[in-house]
Amino acid sequence: MSKEELTFEQAMEQLEQIVDKLEEGDVPLEKAINYYQEGMKLSKVCGDKLTNVEKQMEQIVNEQGEFAPFTIGEEE
Repeated sequence: MSKEELTFEQAMEQLEQIVDKLEEGDVPLEKAINYYQEGMKLSKVCGDKLTNVEKQMEQIVNEQGEFAPFTIGEEE
């Protein structure tokens, strides 16, 4: 399964596992660099998926069936 085929949850789980390994501190430098690179790829996958969802949310259909931008307003 390629990184792009992972669900957001799967990518986050793998990213958390990498962070846990790096936080242990006794990882050889070369292995730590590999983990870091893998983590950056997973971070990009998560970011891309969130951006995609955000774009979908911006086009929620209003009552007339037209696409309207989705904005989150602050309550006053």
